[in-house]
Amino acid sequence: MAFTPSRPVPASLDVPGFYRLTVAQYRKMIAAGILHVGDPVELLEGLLVNQPRPYQPPVAAARTCVNYAFLDIPLSGWHYRCATAVTIEGSEPEPDFAVVRGDLSAYRDRFPGPAEVGVVGEVCDTSLAFDRRDKGRIYARAGISVYWIVNIPDRRVEVYADPDPAADPPAYRTRTDYRPGDSVPLVLDGATAGAVPVADLIP
Repeated sequence: MAFTPSRPVPASLDVPGFYRLTVAQYRKMIAAGILHVGDPVELLEGLLVNQPRPYQPPVAAARTCVNYAFLDIPLSGWHYRCATAVTIEGSEPEPDFAVVRGDLSAYRDRFPGPAEVGVVGEVCDTSLAFDRRDKGRIYARAGISVYWIVNIPDRRVEVYADPDPAADPPAYRTRTDYRPGDSVPLVLDGATAGAVPVADLIP
């Protein structure tokens, strides 16, 4: 059984009565053809979670805007990734975008881990509550420094920083909202590498 982010989900995915997969088991299912690359699922906290695909027009348009916006930022020592997995203990989410340490050659045979992710981001419409609560908890638990939510309904970018993995539940200590007219700073290793106007992220 899988949860669909667009309908109500438990406050935590830590619920009884579900068998939890490891990342290794999840990958074996893909290798065996039980699951296929591109299937609309993610492994989150050991559970297979439905992801809505194809994306509806507002999300597809905003994802395209995000991709173009990041092309204009020089990322020395980092590179931009779109809709590719990040390997976390117990989870292998596929964020809509991420800025990852190093170049592509470092990830020929694996996905980046939390220590290699400078910024992770989700573009959301109907999945807003899920992305704030569940994805936020997962990314904070992994210690990923910065988490962006491109919030289409409210036309703003929510930036979460300073993760507290030991909190119950894990969470980010700070949230800053940026609206049209603002620019979102891209912070990598504690330094500002550039800035992206909100208007360039949400059409």
